[in-house]
Amino acid sequence: MNKRDPKYLMLAAVVAALGGLLFGFDTAVISGTIPFIQPYFGLDDISLGWTVSSLLAGCILGVLSAGKPGDVFGRKKTLMFAAALFLISALGSAWSTLHITFIVFRVIGGFAVGIASMLSPMYISEISPASRRGQLVSLNQMAIVVGILLAFFSNYWLSGAGENNWRWMFAVMGLPAFLFLVFLIFVPESPRWLVQQERNSEAFTILGRINGHEHATLELADIQRSVLEEKGTYKEVFSSRIRPVLWLGVLLAVFSQVTGINSIMYYAPVIFQKTGLGTDSALMQTVTVGGVNFLFTLVAIFWIDRIGRKPLLIGGTLGMAVSLTGLTIAFYLQRFGGLLILFFILLYIASFAASLGPVTWVAVSEIFPNKLRSKAMSVAIVSLWLANFIVILTFPVILNRLGGGAAFLIFDVMCVLLILFVFLKFPETKGKSLEELEKILIRHH
Repeated sequence: MNKRDPKYLMLAAVVAALGGLLFGFDTAVISGTIPFIQPYFGLDDISLGWTVSSLLAGCILGVLSAGKPGDVFGRKKTLMFAAALFLISALGSAWSTLHITFIVFRVIGGFAVGIASMLSPMYISEISPASRRGQLVSLNQMAIVVGILLAFFSNYWLSGAGENNWRWMFAVMGLPAFLFLVFLIFVPESPRWLVQQERNSEAFTILGRINGHEHATLELADIQRSVLEEKGTYKEVFSSRIRPVLWLGVLLAVFSQVTGINSIMYYAPVIFQKTGLGTDSALMQTVTVGGVNFLFTLVAIFWIDRIGRKPLLIGGTLGMAVSLTGLTIAFYLQRFGGLLILFFILLYIASFAASLGPVTWVAVSEIFPNKLRSKAMSVAIVSLWLANFIVILTFPVILNRLGGGAAFLIFDVMCVLLILFVFLKFPETKGKSLEELEKILIRHH
């Protein structure tokens, strides 16, 4: 009775991580379609920026909206709603003939991304035993990176699909969205949510399959006690006591975007074309970018608990700064050797993927007090998407009117500021429990 079933836990974690895969695919797929949708819809620099960033506007709304349905209807049902939105967005974007219709469906997709970016890691965290939580939550980050790589590869593969190639690039996302929706039927609800609904017997059954009968009894008691203590409000999040820690999370989240990662991810084919490459060659090099992003995310997962968050952040951001300096010089001097530009962009991607990318999500999930974590995280994640929206909206204008050199110089300066911020202000969190961190951070600030 209530025998531990490792496959049960892994199934739930992998299915939830499909939300991360769709998150990555939906945010990256636009990159390969830009050379085709820009002439189709007749977009200038400003309208192109809005077309690409419209997804991010939806993300912000999704993050802001995810908490309440997740608490009322459960993590599972809300993720199923997000899966349906992913499917609607994929097919609607593919079939759009008007620019305004295309924007509407991209915003719907962004809404789904926002929900997934909040609830997928939350669900995995709540269903995982403490001994495997870090490893299993990291599946979500890995799934995001895999989604980005799949989008880049799919765009390259479909670039020769004729006049409607960009439609197929969006439509293919419908398949993983449909699978996500179907597979969610077979996973359990979050035990933590069930306890919040006073459905303790159901929670105990699920915990028993995950941890076995003895551990399930102890964990259920811990969850019940924790739920009783959770009375955090947004007023507390913005209180003078918590505000300094909130700023740490918000600034790290914002820096993860204003240092340029998604400008390079979303506009990679455009950047490569600026160096004289054709569309097909640019898309192929974008696949290489996605592959490096995947490989160095594995490096981060291996090292993050060994050398710590702070050294990883400083070293990785230094690598980003070096590569951006190289790109700035190359664009200002008009020295566009294809291999040279590719080298600097791959160095940048590798540095980001091994440090700032995964560390941001880990740090934001662990620096806030327990009872305020979900609310404080939502503030930080909204800040991240808002910064991303502004950067992506303005990047085409900066790139085409001021030049690539100016764009990369701005990102380079942001990397230098980030290094100073981490060195002077950001604490090391490696090897400390969430309770220890709460005491250290609140007392320190």
